[in-house]
Amino acid sequence: MRIDLNSDLGEHFGSWTMGDDTSMLEIVTSANVACGFHAGDPRSILGTLRAAASRGVAVGAHVAYPDLVGFGRRPMTLARAELEADIIYQIGALQALARVAGTEVRYVKPHGALYNSIAFNEAEADTVIRAIRAVDPELALVCLAASPLVEQTEAAGMRAIPEAFADRAYEPNGALVSRREPDAVLHDPAIVAERMLRLVQTGTITARDGSEVTVRAESICVHGDSPAAVELARAVSVSLVGAGVELSSFSRSL
Repeated sequence: MRIDLNSDLGEHFGSWTMGDDTSMLEIVTSANVACGFHAGDPRSILGTLRAAASRGVAVGAHVAYPDLVGFGRRPMTLARAELEADIIYQIGALQALARVAGTEVRYVKPHGALYNSIAFNEAEADTVIRAIRAVDPELALVCLAASPLVEQTEAAGMRAIPEAFADRAYEPNGALVSRREPDAVLHDPAIVAERMLRLVQTGTITARDGSEVTVRAESICVHGDSPAAVELARAVSVSLVGAGVELSSFSRSL
């Protein structure tokens, strides 16, 4: 068995630091790097890209709504042309920085509210897919596993990477529990590690109502902005490797 372990990184801004990128890059196999719209300034983004390159960690563009104040977690309704241009701009900026850092952008993973919206909003998802294809149709799109976006992406001729979340609770329909709800974010490393091992072995995860949700994932995300992010990521890694699961970036097969 093989699976990718990813995290959202490069989310510092000026003198403000978010997460421990250095430690996370010793654990994960793919790094979703902020592109400046929800977090990240050019200097810190470049630093994260260089660190990822030096460790052989694959890099993806973590595109978002233009929402620095809300960290990209506030829903927005943008005109199609505006959203398309925003996505193209972010990918292009990260590609340039990645080239200087000695690496390349292999995939796209939307962030926060944009990620959650396009998982089930076909029209908005189409705009994002069009934008990615306009830049490079070979880029993969990381999608919420069990969402309609997986099939929509593949129908557009792009590779979809179904993703599960280690540190998030699930609704019975496979959606993530809103962060506004209690217990939406999981913090216990032992529980998180056990859930992810069972996910990899059985393809299921327990929803918050106790039901079992089928989740066929090629990548597991541990958010890099939580206080226990490194501990959670390490617990998941140790659990999976200990069970004979190989951790490897999906981008190696792109």
